[in-house]
Amino acid sequence: MPTILFVDDESTVRQNYDLLLRHNGFAVTLCASVDEALAALQVSSFDLIITDMRMSPKSGLDLLRVVKAQGLQTGVIVLTGHAEVQNAIEAMKLGAIDYITKETDHREILLTVQKAMDTALLREEIGRLRKELHGEFTSEKIIGSSRAIQEVLETVRRVAPTDSRVLITGESGSGKELVSETIHNNSPRHDFPFIAINCGAIPKDLQESELFGHVRGAFTGADRDRKGLLEAASRGTVFLDEVGEMSAATQVKLLRFLESGEYFPVGSSVARKADVRILAATNRKLEELVAQKLFREDLLYRLKVVVIHVPALRDRTEDIAQLSVHLIRQLNPRTHTSISSLTNEAEQALMEYRWPGNVRELKNVLERALIFADKDVIDIESLPEEIFQSKLNTTPTDAASADGVLPLEEVEKAHILQTLKHLGGNKLLTAQQLNIATTTLYRKLRQYGIE
Repeated sequence: MPTILFVDDESTVRQNYDLLLRHNGFAVTLCASVDEALAALQVSSFDLIITDMRMSPKSGLDLLRVVKAQGLQTGVIVLTGHAEVQNAIEAMKLGAIDYITKETDHREILLTVQKAMDTALLREEIGRLRKELHGEFTSEKIIGSSRAIQEVLETVRRVAPTDSRVLITGESGSGKELVSETIHNNSPRHDFPFIAINCGAIPKDLQESELFGHVRGAFTGADRDRKGLLEAASRGTVFLDEVGEMSAATQVKLLRFLESGEYFPVGSSVARKADVRILAATNRKLEELVAQKLFREDLLYRLKVVVIHVPALRDRTEDIAQLSVHLIRQLNPRTHTSISSLTNEAEQALMEYRWPGNVRELKNVLERALIFADKDVIDIESLPEEIFQSKLNTTPTDAASADGVLPLEEVEKAHILQTLKHLGGNKLLTAQQLNIATTTLYRKLRQYGIE
């Protein structure tokens, strides 16, 4: 669904345009000021911006200048009064693609918007073709502007054009396979297969056959020759996920392949060659497996020519808002929704959670939230309870200790409940009075068994 950011300080104008554009198949985000619009652009991308010219304290021209200064490719249409057409022309000189006067009828408005959308699609297609022609680095699947993720992307950018082997480390669900795909997609091998194999998901006695293939009669049930992934990925890339789960026998064969480019299908005495780049990933410390004689040291050093560590989501919380909006857009078709944003409370709750399952867990949480959301945004009530429920190992009791002194947790609990009662149950005022985040208050109340 095409997305539009609409900016106007008059609520009636916002409502009218929201109704018109949504009714004609556009997803609309409404902002009442330039500052609100700039905040929205920090966490979301839009196909088109429509902004009023005359707003205070910052005008539509101010917004247009920032959009152009930041190098955003989003088209901007300015909304102006009939007597201010000269200002609209000035806006177009600064980079606006068109203007709409406030007297324009609905049909003309929609024609102008559709023309702008067609131009945006054409620009996108030209950009895609240029990237293919010139080999420009692309990383659309790796979302985030944190320093940690930008360091990952910089390493990916440098290593992708080479044939060097890369070991990708990080917790389960952190996005190691996306990093490997990005390396492949920006390499000279991008027109050839990318094949991923999860070593931990394949029985160890079948790993050799899966990777190297087998010949007829190699073992019971091998009634015909079968090519392995190395052959299937010819001139492309093989990604060995959870390489620490590889059997000892497969490690030996893989080491030989990395050294010579040759391998033997199971049951064959005839060597074969394969032109394949190997990328590997693990969520375990391979050095510890080496010390335990579970992983070959020589293989480890063959695989880790370059090491890329993918940070856990809890270590890049500043990316969560941007990543969440990206995932919501991906999930909308699956959940048959058209939600495009989260409330501030929901966003804060996601940022405070520890995310043991990393990005994979975030995606599952957002999918559930989209299913149960009752509004056109994801609010805190749509999120699973565990997101804002404390993970304490101990539960405070109502009893005092043996010397008659209440535990600190109970003193805190009594103070919170007394303040809430004093303010008539108003949670927002209570959080402000206690100088804590509203999400923190919700979490503590649920811990106390209070909804």
